[in-house]
Amino acid sequence: MARPPAERAALLPAIAEVFREHGYEGASLSLIGAATGLGKGSLYHFFPRGKEEMAEAALAEIDGWFEREVYAPLRDAEAPDKAIAAMFDSVDAYFRTGRRACLVGVLALGDARDRFADAIRSYFVRWVAALEAALARAGHAPDDARALAEETVAGVQGAITLARALDDPAVFARAMETMRRRATHGEH
Repeated sequence: MARPPAERAALLPAIAEVFREHGYEGASLSLIGAATGLGKGSLYHFFPRGKEEMAEAALAEIDGWFEREVYAPLRDAEAPDKAIAAMFDSVDAYFRTGRRACLVGVLALGDARDRFADAIRSYFVRWVAALEAALARAGHAPDDARALAEETVAGVQGAITLARALDDPAVFARAMETMRRRATHGEH
């Protein structure tokens, strides 16, 4: 039998996957325990406030990844076109070309939305703002940059949903390619 993780951070990927697949309400402690290899007592040792704390920690880990891999490069890159292209590569890899649900999206659409409203809102606001800034630096008119940033983030979320609903990752790949072309080669 595999040895259970000794650190809280090592548990978060498995916990996040349970929430992605089952939503907040459906993510029982028994499912989380099965995914992590820990019993309820050990889970409460790492997360004294239980499932809510687990979801908060998973969201914080996702937030950190998006800050490092998506938002900061979009905000800070000297070559915004390259940062925009890299965003599409990173997002494609993160969502496993449409095979992985977006935990933030799952929570935004579920009954737990209000419980995690600040984290959910921050994820989307920061992504749109960072992409908008990069698009503007790349030469898009300000109003166009805002609209394209919103359309792109909405398109990524929609493409994930549609690809999973149809069990066809090619839907995600096609949508990503269309959005990439518009954002990196579109008319400015």
